Amino acid sequence: MKILSLEETDSTNIYAKQHLAELEDCTVISSRRQTAGRGRLNRSWLDLGDGNLFVSIVLKPSEVFNKNFVNLTQFLSVCIAKTIESYGLKTEIKWPNDVNINGKKIAGILSETVMQGAKLKGIILGFGINVTADSDDVKKVADKEVTSLSIELGSNAPEKSDFLTNLLNCFLGDYNKFMEEGFCFIKHDYLSRVNFIGKEISVKLPNEIKCGFAESIDDDGALHLKENKEVFVLTIGDII
Repeated sequence: MKILSLEETDSTNIYAKQHLAELEDCTVISSRRQTAGRGRLNRSWLDLGDGNLFVSIVLKPSEVFNKNFVNLTQFLSVCIAKTIESYGLKTEIKWPNDVNINGKKIAGILSETVMQGAKLKGIILGFGINVTADSDDVKKVADKEVTSLSIELGSNAPEKSDFLTNLLNCFLGDYNKFMEEGFCFIKHDYLSRVNFIGKEISVKLPNEIKCGFAESIDDDGALHLKENKEVFVLTIGDII
């Protein structure tokens, strides 16, 4: 694992894509400041200060795309949740990969795959985690409730470098096993942190909103949503 530390960049994911050819497998890119961070579904990720984490992991597992790769964000969400829990907090995962504490978002993940024809050039796993954001900082996020490790833990909050080290150890420690087994490897850990199964929910899709009963999450990490008598298998979306 090689860690590349930047002072400022528009987005660690953008930086990774621009330099993908020269970056080694499992290179970690971290930036103190991020001016144009992005989340899933083209949402922005607001920079709440340089004490927070803006990171991308460059992965080059093979030149052929494997179906297990689509669940890498869910694997990372479990690793983030476990790392946060190691400091005594309880987390929730909101499908597919947001990590919350008491319904407030603390971490988000964005995965981008780079292909050249049928050849896989790399996968970029970007994530942002609020580590030192204070109560005034989180008020800058207007569209949802957010929190941070410093808000939840006070003076017991970890340094962001220590937190990142623990998170990367968790991720890389189980990475090969996950790549072999896919979502089934993390399914128990994932499901133990979701609280919407068996409830009526609304899911925002790229072009519509579907409402229904959250029946289950299958062995591929997809959400089964029952609307009237029809079951929809959702692989993308956002619970709202």
